[in-house]
Amino acid sequence: MAIIVQKFGGTSVADAEKIRRATERVIDAVKKGYHVVVVASARGKQTDQLVADALELNPDPPKREMDQLLSTGEQQSVSLFAMALDAAGYAAISLTGGQIRMLTDSAHTKARIISVDADRIHKQLEKGKIVIIAGFQGINEEEDITTLGRGGSDTTAVALAAVLGAEQCEIYTDVDGVYTTDPRIYPNAAKMQQISYDEMLELASLGAGVMHSRAIEFGKKYDVKIHVRSSSEETEGTIITHEVPQMEGVVVSGATIQKDLAKLSLVGVGNKPGNAARVFAQMANAKVVVNDIMQTEVSPDKANLSFTISASDLKAAREAVEKIGKDIECDSVFIRDDIAEVSVVGVGMRNHYGVAEAMFTALAKAQVNIDSITTSEIRISCIVDEDQAEKALKAVCDAFELDRPARHRAK
Repeated sequence: MAIIVQKFGGTSVADAEKIRRATERVIDAVKKGYHVVVVASARGKQTDQLVADALELNPDPPKREMDQLLSTGEQQSVSLFAMALDAAGYAAISLTGGQIRMLTDSAHTKARIISVDADRIHKQLEKGKIVIIAGFQGINEEEDITTLGRGGSDTTAVALAAVLGAEQCEIYTDVDGVYTTDPRIYPNAAKMQQISYDEMLELASLGAGVMHSRAIEFGKKYDVKIHVRSSSEETEGTIITHEVPQMEGVVVSGATIQKDLAKLSLVGVGNKPGNAARVFAQMANAKVVVNDIMQTEVSPDKANLSFTISASDLKAAREAVEKIGKDIECDSVFIRDDIAEVSVVGVGMRNHYGVAEAMFTALAKAQVNIDSITTSEIRISCIVDEDQAEKALKAVCDAFELDRPARHRAK
């Protein structure tokens, strides 16, 4: 019997009525002949409330204890979900990340999955039970609870789909699919019927909130079909899949803005082999995830090195740089925490010219100044002032006609 994994986000299990509605999705899949594994997030704003409770007691709480605390939100959700299914006449069992031996590293609050033991899940499915797994969490080798970072329930769901060989992984959320951009900022954004793993990975890593980037990495690596769809509407959503030939005609698939960023600029670094390696080794030791990196040689002896990070990692990054400032002969460090990143993404950019010109022209017409620019094969990103970010996004959306599905855009 085929397996399907269904993941329900926090808004989809926010109260008793929404949990009952979510169970209808599960029961429908069971009636179609599937074994069903459910992954649930913490309800509504519960994680935010737990974080607030912690900070009220300790402004810098130990990360291990934060994981102990935050994991309880998902555990409540899965227990309530199992109770709702039982009341509807369907056998179900809820399990934590530890109970399925989802082994992670020890990077508390942003752990990465090492392995999953699916034996217990298979045994429960063979007994005819619906298995409900607490998302977002695992255990390390010391059996301490770890969490995967915000949005980590997506990662849990796709990882389980990969390990179980599931037919597909359905991500139920409060939106009905993946849009060309954030419809809350650009109301005319169009829903996409499908998008490639590479494009979705870029969009997710650049701030698109509908999917967690590490979940897309799992999907791409293990060829998991991901279907993002609405938990409240009976509509088809967006399929995340491998690149198909038709996509080459679409220059730009989507656009994003990412706020809550900081940029560190190391001015006058000694222009010697190994200095960049020393900087980013310190970032890695401090568990700081680095986004875009820019280096410019200003003389035979000196270079400027800049990189962007999440604003939440700024304290750790600053301390890491201070430790090695003299070793790398850094003249000064300049920090900006008032920035945002505006990006356009599309696999078709590989084969088309003029994308950069169109983006920069749109930003110029909108009177948006560009701090710095980074590119990859399928995206262009610009750092801008945070207070101009939404204006910048609307400008590039208009420039690339992201108010219509790709097949209806001008060639």
